[in-house]
Amino acid sequence: MSEKTVVSQPRPFIMTTVSNQWTSGICDCFQDIPQCCFAFWCFPCFACKTAHEAGECLCLPLLDAFGVIPPMTTALRVSVRQRYGIEGTVCNDCVYACFCGPCTWCQISREIKTRMDPITFVNMTP
Repeated sequence: MSEKTVVSQPRPFIMTTVSNQWTSGICDCFQDIPQCCFAFWCFPCFACKTAHEAGECLCLPLLDAFGVIPPMTTALRVSVRQRYGIEGTVCNDCVYACFCGPCTWCQISREIKTRMDPITFVNMTP
């Protein structure tokens, strides 16, 4: 007579930190000091680099200089919100782009950086 032994291994429980909110606030520029300094000392270069990291044309932010409402900052913020499922409105994006332009670009950059390297927790307990 033969007996079958079934051995079950514990499976990992994987949880990612994906949220429907921005991972940092609009005024949290000092969370990433190198990015903050880059944005302060050479904002046009920083904006172009951030647009490129978001998958847009490198020179796209330069078009913001021709409007009362910065259209490219608003459009990129909306695009990043939609890509990552972040809640918000176009109206809020427009207000942030108009009155907090550099902070908005820093927030977009931090968001892309954070979402590109998500933190994953693995729990091996049964």
